[in-house]
Amino acid sequence: MTSAAPLSIERTTTSLEATQRLAAALAGVASPGDLVCLWGELGAGKTAFAKGFGCGLGVTSTVNSPTFVLMAEHEGRIPLFHLDLYRLSDASDAWAAGLLDERQAAGVTLVEWPERLGAALPASRVDVRIAGTGDAPRGIRVEAGGATLARYVGAAEAAELDDPAAAR
Repeated sequence: MTSAAPLSIERTTTSLEATQRLAAALAGVASPGDLVCLWGELGAGKTAFAKGFGCGLGVTSTVNSPTFVLMAEHEGRIPLFHLDLYRLSDASDAWAAGLLDERQAAGVTLVEWPERLGAALPASRVDVRIAGTGDAPRGIRVEAGGATLARYVGAAEAAELDDPAAAR
């Protein structure tokens, strides 16, 4: 009898680059229709994580926080839809702004400040919970909202966080 894949794992990163390497590893298993929610305080590194995720998808455009435009679309191995809901009050604002629609089924959607969606958040998602701010190490917990998303937990577990160039 085989055991089920774990549905969560916590990793610690000690640098911006290590956080981005972890994010890139997760992007390596992203599939069209996936929803990845980034949780954390202001300054926790959600946008830095998004940059690494974009890199892992092969995005060549600049990935910045779309705080004022609310959503940025990037082309990569699959499209990346990067949403920043910080300025919204609730899910009705996201729907009214056209931020949630069928286009996202063609790519992976990365959401900063997902708590703004409240009960509208689907259970089938990946939660990335980032603890820590400033220069402190980050505790990053990856939680899969179902067995089909457990591949993200496996990618987080296998991710090499140390700088490969430093080993030379």
